[in-house]
Amino acid sequence: MENHKYPCLLIAGEKSGEDHALSFIPGLKEKLPNLNFFGVGGDALKTLGMELLYHLKDFSSFGVSEVLFQIPFYVKAYYKIIREVRKRKCQVAILIDFQTFNLKLATQLKKEGVTVLYYVAPQAWVWKSYRTKILEKTVHTLFTIIPFEKKWFEERGVSRVKSVPHPLLINYKDQLDGFKSTALAALKDFSKEIKILLLPGSRKFEVRYMLPIYIEAIRELRKIRNIKSSIAISPSVPSSYYDSYLGDIDKIYTNENLPEALMDADFSFATSGTVTLTCALFEVPSIVCYKGSFINELIYNYFIRYEGFVSLANIVHNALVYPELLQKQCNSPNILAALFGWINNVSEYNNVKARLGKTADLLSGELRDVSLYMEAIIKNVYE
Repeated sequence: MENHKYPCLLIAGEKSGEDHALSFIPGLKEKLPNLNFFGVGGDALKTLGMELLYHLKDFSSFGVSEVLFQIPFYVKAYYKIIREVRKRKCQVAILIDFQTFNLKLATQLKKEGVTVLYYVAPQAWVWKSYRTKILEKTVHTLFTIIPFEKKWFEERGVSRVKSVPHPLLINYKDQLDGFKSTALAALKDFSKEIKILLLPGSRKFEVRYMLPIYIEAIRELRKIRNIKSSIAISPSVPSSYYDSYLGDIDKIYTNENLPEALMDADFSFATSGTVTLTCALFEVPSIVCYKGSFINELIYNYFIRYEGFVSLANIVHNALVYPELLQKQCNSPNILAALFGWINNVSEYNNVKARLGKTADLLSGELRDVSLYMEAIIKNVYE
């Protein structure tokens, strides 16, 4: 592969997907410098030399119901990507999460003779199990990052499954190596000050629904306690979504400074998603919240076939470590009730932090070097 340029399709349609890609793409580029990435990603992948057919902002702005109104965009993007695959004679694709779009794409890529590597397994155990049949027929290797997933997919016929370290362990390696829990509740006095971090999400619709609820809780809490509030804002969400609420915030972080924000927080209000795992890794007791439109709730209730925990942190621990307040339960009084359950019970707060201290071990995976494994597959395809 030394004298030619070799195309590789990469689809990271969400900010979390780009973060996942950053855990192995630099290593893969170092091993295979002639590999040319093109597809869907964000600014970080563009900085690494990827050619963006679409920016992830174009893909990650919608909730479940919002997607219905954007079907023409997705159809157009799908066909453009397939045309580019043909034009470039691409033989390898790396698809990251973003399951509804990527599973459809994987089916066509297989027909085009493309070797598909699927990183971050679709949550078929949440939605519909027929997706496992699609994976078996279309994907060369499926990479899982949740502890039980490898066995689950193998039991349902997916033959090539590799359990890998969660990307957060790689992306935050330096911060986690230097992180030592200093928040022993016995040494804290919540009657003097409570530091709360708001994590309203990385998509427009999440911030639109969640931030007003979090701010209401902060305002009510401020009436009776001395608090310091902070927020981590997403670069994929316009500043106008935050502006009217920042008067209630004492300190502003970006997602890039999330470890720093978490290490300075006693608690967080966290919108369900990958960020709940980040909270767990940095041992921050968090209240997991999620609320969307009425249409979102109808679609969720119709399609979901999963009755377990919702937040990734609880799924990984297989226990209700974090309270989950979803849809109608997601309101300021319930958030504050959950918060005071910890503030008024130092022992329980300590127990939660001790449990969170085991998160990294649960996410360690079996395959340590993803880029090395992918390198072997790609070399075999192009040589």
